[in-house]
Amino acid sequence: MAIAQLLERTPRLRVLDGGRDAPPVAAAGRRATSLEDLGRKDARRLELLAVSLTVFGLVSVAGVSPIESLYSYGSVFSLVERQVMWALIGLVAFVVARRQNLARLRRRVRPILVAAFCLLLAVLVPHLGKGAGGSSRWLGAGPITLQPSEIAKLAFALFAADLVARRERCRDQLHELVLPLALIAAILGALILKQPDLGTAIVVVGIAATLWYAGGVRGRLLASVVGVLAVLGSILALAAPYRRARLLAFLNPFGHASTVGYQLVQSLAALGSGHLAGHPMATAVSPWLLPNASSDFIFAAIGNDFGLLGCLAVVCGFACFGWLGIRIAMRAEDRYRALLATAITGWIVFQAFVNMGGVTGLLPDTGIPLPFLSAGGSSLIVALFACGLLANIARQPKVSTELVTAPARPASGTRTRPRADATRSRQPSAPSHAPRSATRRPAERAPRAAASARTPSPRRAGGSRQAATVRRPASAAARHAAVPLRAGAPRRAGVMTGSRAGLR
Repeated sequence: MAIAQLLERTPRLRVLDGGRDAPPVAAAGRRATSLEDLGRKDARRLELLAVSLTVFGLVSVAGVSPIESLYSYGSVFSLVERQVMWALIGLVAFVVARRQNLARLRRRVRPILVAAFCLLLAVLVPHLGKGAGGSSRWLGAGPITLQPSEIAKLAFALFAADLVARRERCRDQLHELVLPLALIAAILGALILKQPDLGTAIVVVGIAATLWYAGGVRGRLLASVVGVLAVLGSILALAAPYRRARLLAFLNPFGHASTVGYQLVQSLAALGSGHLAGHPMATAVSPWLLPNASSDFIFAAIGNDFGLLGCLAVVCGFACFGWLGIRIAMRAEDRYRALLATAITGWIVFQAFVNMGGVTGLLPDTGIPLPFLSAGGSSLIVALFACGLLANIARQPKVSTELVTAPARPASGTRTRPRADATRSRQPSAPSHAPRSATRRPAERAPRAAASARTPSPRRAGGSRQAATVRRPASAAARHAAVPLRAGAPRRAGVMTGSRAGLR
């Protein structure tokens, strides 16, 4: 029983078909467990996980932001207050997404994608886009800014899930499914690279690859397309001098510790100085030693403040997010919801992997934020909205359960009519030339024949057929209800002819 429950709770990676892959759930008596109950439990776990990561991010930002906040805004609490405000707005977005009508949202995926394209183009227009650190990635005025590349990831996930769901039958055709999605991903990636923002462009390609895999595209075709996109992305990435410098710093950070490798070296030093449980918050890492400690390199600050245990907690949190996302996708109501859950899960987990890989030196630094944890309004709000969509999908699973319930006991003093075996109706009937008595059981022939002998034969009146209703005999052998007999039917002792209706 324990092994069966473990297998039931363990999600499996395969081609997602929505409710057609929903596993049956057994239930017995009053203690029945349905897919809706499991979906609500998964949604509550997802909500708890998202809130926990967000709160942990606020605590981490509060530990590393005082000096940066004082230098940038004139107050040690300004950055934390702004992040709390973004978190509250993100929670509102989470509730809105959880109650969103996904069918209505699906009908609007194309306008949403077009709006994302327009915002990405507006960033590149002079005097409209706001720049920081050599990049122009924001729109807005004053303290209120918007990062269109974060909205572009959500819009692409919604559109790509709809496209893959609609073209299920042609999933292995290059021109019907793979090429259109690759073209849209390439256009989005090119606009994002113009900002420049290499990390977000990589995440967009990762979302497309996740949906191709979950949608059932052949492995050879998938590997070919992803390889071509990776080669094109590498060429574009190495075309810029500062990206080539980052690649050299990744290969040998300590050889460029005073120039392009300074940030990675300080990140590794912050991770190593935390040891097992970290340092007190009063001795947190200073942004003067670790640039972008509250945003892109928040994972290094967590390692310094909370040590190895804090880093493992973050890694386990994103692993649980991925496990819950796959579990929700396997129980989704239809194929679109299953693919959308897969896209959101792949997006959040892959982005976290790219960020933590860049901070620890496993991957080149791409300047991408850590979901739920890094300081920044657009990233946090969009991530919480996507998480709300995932909880929405979890609360509406496909109800394809097979309930196994115990048969109800009859009340005392009452007789239940035996139900005919379902297989009896599928058995071949007796030949037409055989006598009717030959098709009945021997135990039924004698009482039926005796009852038919005692029953008066009805007469024909006015050329119309009359039916004489016979009362139920008192014999214990005849258990079935009395039925009308056809008038004028010939009778012989022990044999009944005519229709199948008769006394039992």
